Amino acid sequence: MRDNRPKGRALALSSAGALAAATLIAGAVAAPTASAGTRPAQDREARGAAIAAARAAKAGIDWQDCPADWGLEKPIQCGWVTVPLDYAHPNGKQIKLAVDRIGNTGTPQERQGALVYNPGGPGGSGLRFPRRVTTKNPVWANVAKAYDFVGFDPRGVGHSAPISCADPQEFVKAPKMDPVPDSEADKLAQRKLAREYAEGCYERTGRAMLQQMTTPNTARDLDVIRAALGEKKLNYLGVSYGTYLGAVYGTLFPGHLRRMVVDSVVNPSREKIWYQANLDQDVAFEGRWKDWEDWVAANDAAFHLGTTREAVQAKWLRLRATAKKNPIGGVVGPAELISFFQSAPYYDSSWVPVATVFSKYYAGDTQALVDAAAPDLSDTAGNISSENGNAVYTAVECTDAKWPTSWTKWDRDNTRLNKDYPFMTWANAWMNLPCATWPVKQRTPVDVRTGRGLPPVLIVQSTRDAATPYDGAVELHRRFRGSRLITEKDAGSHGVTGLVNPCINDRVDAYLLTGRLDAADVTCGPHATPKP
Repeated sequence: MRDNRPKGRALALSSAGALAAATLIAGAVAAPTASAGTRPAQDREARGAAIAAARAAKAGIDWQDCPADWGLEKPIQCGWVTVPLDYAHPNGKQIKLAVDRIGNTGTPQERQGALVYNPGGPGGSGLRFPRRVTTKNPVWANVAKAYDFVGFDPRGVGHSAPISCADPQEFVKAPKMDPVPDSEADKLAQRKLAREYAEGCYERTGRAMLQQMTTPNTARDLDVIRAALGEKKLNYLGVSYGTYLGAVYGTLFPGHLRRMVVDSVVNPSREKIWYQANLDQDVAFEGRWKDWEDWVAANDAAFHLGTTREAVQAKWLRLRATAKKNPIGGVVGPAELISFFQSAPYYDSSWVPVATVFSKYYAGDTQALVDAAAPDLSDTAGNISSENGNAVYTAVECTDAKWPTSWTKWDRDNTRLNKDYPFMTWANAWMNLPCATWPVKQRTPVDVRTGRGLPPVLIVQSTRDAATPYDGAVELHRRFRGSRLITEKDAGSHGVTGLVNPCINDRVDAYLLTGRLDAADVTCGPHATPKP
């Protein structure tokens, strides 16, 4: 399940070859008691996390101006937090995680601590979160008065011991196959690329790091960051995959949470993580793609692409066929088209830009499409590249859970889905197929549930979300007792809390500022529909 995909990452395979043993001190709290039936390895990891948090609370963070090439302007500050590579061996190899912050904009009396953010992925960097203050984002102005905004690069991401599965330049430059196979030969070629990509992850990242690239370890890292910040309890905002990270954190460290908002929710059921979650995503994408096509048709006066969904779809299929026969501008084939056009079902903010490029193409301007959809050949810097983001995505999802190893199952499931939900099915399959031949041990997902001390959690979700279907929010709401669910009805943009919708914005502010929640779940109307 990929979210927040930058251009060129969605179809990466085609291009890549595709409790506590120590006494905790200032800022730390006791480690969670292992539940009945917890395996000994998990007991060791819980003790290791407590040891690491105690160290971090003592060390704190040496805040400095951010490196010039990180693109983070003053007064944002950057620093490092040291964590064990393997929490079962907390005195073993350590890695450093990049963190940044900006202080609260209100008075010292108004300050309520730090709000730590994860944007999703797996593979997304949270370092730009403090820029919501420097850029004076009005949606977050009230919360910024009370909280320091803190971001971080999760393990393996960006500046935090970055991992790799392929040469970044080759990853960007290599020609991409059409994700929809025409023959068994096409499938064999994609299977070969997937296997080679999995092998590349092992060779370039190494077994020691690769087998520790898991959501539970990132949740443990998050608790160490909390301790390093001097916070007794964590305030957390997670979007998309960040909701699953939050759900796992809330399960492992329920008594360490103060407030948590999760927005656009990954279904935390063990049966969904991660193979079935990706199949569910394919269905949801098709629905949101149709929503966009309906909107384009309703705005034919602006785009001239047809007055019905069927007419718009016909033009999409014609464009796709043209690009398959002869890549547009020599560089934009079907894979590149999907990588660009998928942003429309992801985010309402992309509706107008994508439709505009689509319209320009049919008006004779092919260069606009090439400029928008061609691979970004400058995106090759190893620690901040699309290749790194894709490597982390693959490593975390493949290591988090057991995936089917039978190609027959993959083929049967995706062939069946593709008949009715063709927009993303095969593209998603090829992206995740390295998990079928993953070279390190695959774990059993955390059983997400309510633990002692878990505070009320605020869940926000739109009903038409493509990347994280609505059922995920319902499932997390069921598992986290005392939580509240805000539903944005008849909307589908991925990531709701950043949009202007007072019904939602006011409730998020009230929760983070006062802890107040509605007596019951709330349904809000949709945010404003984009206008051409």
